[in-house]
Amino acid sequence: MIKTDVLVIGGGPAGLMAATSAAGSGAEVLLVERSERLGGQLIKQTHKFFGSREEYAGERGIDIAARLIKETEAQAAITTWKNATVAGIYPDGVVVIACKDSFYTVLPQKIIVATGAAEKTMLFPNNDLPGIYGAGALQTLMNVYGIMPGKRILMVGAGNIGVIVAYQLLQAGVEVAGVVEAAPQVGGYAVHAAKLARYGVPIYTSHTIKAAHGEECLTGVTIARLDECWQPIVGTDRYIAVDGLCLAVGLTPLTELCWQAGCEMRYVAELGGYVPLRDANMRTTKSGLFLAGDVAGVEEASAAMVAGKIAGLSVAEELGCLGVMNELEKAKKQLAALRAGPASAKIRAGINQIVIGEAG
Repeated sequence: MIKTDVLVIGGGPAGLMAATSAAGSGAEVLLVERSERLGGQLIKQTHKFFGSREEYAGERGIDIAARLIKETEAQAAITTWKNATVAGIYPDGVVVIACKDSFYTVLPQKIIVATGAAEKTMLFPNNDLPGIYGAGALQTLMNVYGIMPGKRILMVGAGNIGVIVAYQLLQAGVEVAGVVEAAPQVGGYAVHAAKLARYGVPIYTSHTIKAAHGEECLTGVTIARLDECWQPIVGTDRYIAVDGLCLAVGLTPLTELCWQAGCEMRYVAELGGYVPLRDANMRTTKSGLFLAGDVAGVEEASAAMVAGKIAGLSVAEELGCLGVMNELEKAKKQLAALRAGPASAKIRAGINQIVIGEAG
């Protein structure tokens, strides 16, 4: 049995911040990541971040990942396991982890779940043809492995992820045939959409995908205009020849471990799906289990990192580490400021449905 003060599950931006915050406050941390690399979504993000200096404004995601990984590796109190998958969290507090072809049992005093989110998909005829990607998979091909995913690609989704990835495709030399958005307006920041406009990329608002076409691989897509009830309008079909289709239609929190651990859950559409109830310290209804990042509700990476810091400081405070409270309150104010603008109204509405009581 391996014992540790804190087990952090997930080595993305939230998990890294949680681990370094807890360890920096005096806790012993075991950080487990299922892939071969730390950094999560940041390792594929080449665009610059908004916000303040505290949120790494002006830095690219890949550079932020490198900085967080370096800070993690510099902490002697953090042990990191990569290629490690948590197989279960059991009622007696034992966590089973599969790593290097073996199973290990770990007994942490506190657990921080930072498992992130998974990409949503769409239902339409032939949606399993080769050449159809989620936005995260496409970013991985381009920005991590340097592989061009296609020559002419249609983007579905005009939120921040959709417009950012569309611009990254242009930078990689891919022709972007257009951006399809079901809503009547672009959901992403105007500055990103303006970049596409300068390249002459058409944005088809109030449109959806009707079908994908091809035998062995994707050769084209049919789109159609939507009415006010979000139904395709007869006679508005448009065929677009492409060899790639990218779906950027949202994320849903990866909460399987929270369900298994017995956390009280609630479906909140504004946060991407089912999420655990928790307090302002990221503490769930399951004793000793905390959250960090998109597993608590899908937000921007900046918010995920600050939430990770709050979770790390919160567990350190519960473990009796000294000098934590001032930093914890500062981090809470930082997160509130990130969510203060009109763009975060939806997030605030979702959080109001799942935050319980007052943090201790």
